[in-house]
Amino acid sequence: MALDKNDIAKRIAKEVKNNYFVNLGIGIPTLVANYVRKDISVEFQSENGVLGMGPFPFEGEEDADVINAGKQTITTLAGASFFDSGMSFGMIRGQHVDLTILGAMEVSENGDIANWKIPGKMVKGMGGAMDLVASADNIIVAMMHVNKAGESKILKKCTLPLTGVGCVKKVVTELAVLEITPKGFKLLERAPGVSVEHIIKATEAELIIEGAIPEMVIE
Repeated sequence: MALDKNDIAKRIAKEVKNNYFVNLGIGIPTLVANYVRKDISVEFQSENGVLGMGPFPFEGEEDADVINAGKQTITTLAGASFFDSGMSFGMIRGQHVDLTILGAMEVSENGDIANWKIPGKMVKGMGGAMDLVASADNIIVAMMHVNKAGESKILKKCTLPLTGVGCVKKVVTELAVLEITPKGFKLLERAPGVSVEHIIKATEAELIIEGAIPEMVIE
């Protein structure tokens, strides 16, 4: 059975380690803060100038002045700090972020990412993604494996304008966990109940498959 967006976030939360500084992109990545283990210390950063984000607020407890880069209301943890975007991007460009989690429209087998523009549609611009992909050493993408037309978004080569080149390390979708290696996408895990054959069929790029592929552990 394919996963939903919260399941994808739960799986990515397992990649977050103690004392990490983590940047969460817009979309599925923002959900990751809800599922990080309670016994570790993690600082979530948003490029609009927040360090120490917590989970999303419950309905009725939102503060319209406390938002993330996607203009969603957030909570903050004890010790959180607020600062201007210049300092925020200094943190990003200075490579002080241990893990960056981004959404994407397409990812290619050599780690290229396209996540900011669809030709012919109005966009506000690339935003902070350009700095994130240029500066981060550890980028995980949270995305759906196929688009609404059922076409693969895991590609040999991206067709949309690129945000970054050769920067993605791992991709988590509703079907699989994929690692990007020098030889292309390597299938690490499959969603519970999803067959390797189904993942191959849903993937335009070639997959490296070695031995039995374990199911993802979500909880």
